Amino acid sequence: MKGIQVSAYVKAPGELKVTELADPKPAADEYLIEVHAAATNFFDILQIQGKYQHQPPFPWVSGAEFAGVVLATPSGSKNPKFPVGSKVFGATQGSYATKCVAKEVSMLPVPKGWSFNQASGLFVTAPTSYGALVLRAGVKAGDYVLVHAAAGGVGLAAVQVAKAYGATVIATAGTARKLEVAKSFGADHVVDYRDENWPQIVKKLTPKGRGVDIVYDPVGMVDKSTKCIAWNGRILIVGFAAGTIEKVAMNKVLLKNISLVGIHWGMYEKMETESVPKVWEGIMKLIAEGKFKGTEFTDKEFVGLESVPDALKALGSRETWGKVVVKIPQEGQNKL
Repeated sequence: MKGIQVSAYVKAPGELKVTELADPKPAADEYLIEVHAAATNFFDILQIQGKYQHQPPFPWVSGAEFAGVVLATPSGSKNPKFPVGSKVFGATQGSYATKCVAKEVSMLPVPKGWSFNQASGLFVTAPTSYGALVLRAGVKAGDYVLVHAAAGGVGLAAVQVAKAYGATVIATAGTARKLEVAKSFGADHVVDYRDENWPQIVKKLTPKGRGVDIVYDPVGMVDKSTKCIAWNGRILIVGFAAGTIEKVAMNKVLLKNISLVGIHWGMYEKMETESVPKVWEGIMKLIAEGKFKGTEFTDKEFVGLESVPDALKALGSRETWGKVVVKIPQEGQNKL
């Protein structure tokens, strides 16, 4: 197979190379998958630099999210959930390749009518946003929800989940194009957070200026968000895309009776297993009802493993929106 193998940490995605590798050998509980699309994540960039919390022993193939076709079922399973030929998506180490292996628990069927490209970017972002808003914050009809970095992968998922539950969504982003994208995915109001007065602008968009009920924050804007949150509001701490871990003065939390709520979706499989199928059931229901669509970045196309460095570079420079996906033509196919 072809793949992007890392034998030593690199400084930037541009150093990654596509090479001919031996096909992965599935363990007794793993499927062999033919990869048709791989979605990029910020943690892929951190991992190739040796800065991520999960660093496999060298050499390893990079990439995590994928969509593709089952080539072989687990040798240790008499009744596999996905027969050979099934279209699946999921996450595993080594998606930047023409083939990968994955466990059943890390895979789901591609939703009806969805392309491999669309499905490849679903496994990490959709449950993070659904889990945060529905399980952790209890979003309901009538709520005002502020979504930061609303044009990002988790942001666009959050906008759609909040709208599906009947909330009014105020979306922030840092460019005109990203604000336009957030609006096209259902945001009721958009605010440019390059304007230092954005908390006041957000507050004015709520009834009688009371503030928002829920803040969805994958950036690290908790402190400023306390200025535009309502009494009893919930601030969801999703991530730190700004690059620094924030410190917040706790008197603000006390005075407004607000809750700071964490979401670590990656740990649910271990710590709260029973919630995982419920979350996916909820997401698949929204998809079936047409309330949740794929968030694939479409302003530019990335085709072939050779385009992975460019895709990661574009993602890292914050010039993209949604999920940046690389289409992976099968060996022997051309790139058209």
